[in-house]
Amino acid sequence: MQKQNWLITGVSTGLGRAFAQAALAAGHTVVGTVRSEEDLRVFEGLKPGYAHGRILDVTDGDAVSSVVVEVEQSVGPLDVVVANAGYGLEGTFEETPLAEVRRQFEVNVFGAVATLQAALPHMRQRRRGHLMAVTSMGGLMAVPGMSAYCGSKFALEGILEALGKEVAQFGIHVTAIEPGSFRTDWAGRSMTRAAQSIDDYDELFAPIREARQKASGNQLGNPAKAGDAVVHITSVDQPPAHLVLGSDALRLVTAARTAVDEDIRAWEPLSRTTDFAEGAQL
Repeated sequence: MQKQNWLITGVSTGLGRAFAQAALAAGHTVVGTVRSEEDLRVFEGLKPGYAHGRILDVTDGDAVSSVVVEVEQSVGPLDVVVANAGYGLEGTFEETPLAEVRRQFEVNVFGAVATLQAALPHMRQRRRGHLMAVTSMGGLMAVPGMSAYCGSKFALEGILEALGKEVAQFGIHVTAIEPGSFRTDWAGRSMTRAAQSIDDYDELFAPIREARQKASGNQLGNPAKAGDAVVHITSVDQPPAHLVLGSDALRLVTAARTAVDEDIRAWEPLSRTTDFAEGAQL
């Protein structure tokens, strides 16, 4: 495999760390963004000379652009960029304050957009590169109590799909990474939870929240294997536009997409009634 320069946001823990470790193990150079000096030292200690840390808040668009320019000049041309930084927000739609919804989108959507937009001009000029962002199985299906999180990931899915169609002409690949439940701290200390205030939702949501907390640290998915899978798709000629990771994600996403297909088929006659009888006027 040809050696590559990677940029991955959010490598302190979780899947971001796993992606970085897999890329480093494959002999690639990885620039990873973190939020503190201590995390920077730990990350660079993973493989001195190959692991390069940068302190970055992905919600600061100007800072994101500056880091990408600096990395291109000091480390080298970026071959792979993974917009991974993000977090989970749990809470029913009615109980989640609008300010928390906005913050969820600021990090999960606009942070990823800023990262990919900063890297794209360099890749376009070189006519090559691979842009990726971590969405979630929650970007292709939704569960109660995660409306803001799933909404942010659905939004990112749409952005990535359109982006992929725009930049294919330049030899640039775009992949949405859609993990299921992996054994990270995402559902533990990394999860933000809106305050519960409405008893009417308890019967539905309390068991879901309890099950998620109990599962934290015992999930089915192996982060190291997820890292290997992401590294693998950067070595193939035609990488996927969508990479679902985990058998649980496969099952849930397939069920959700089947339900959409069933709705479309069931209501197809009504859908067709909304056209002008004489057709389009060209």
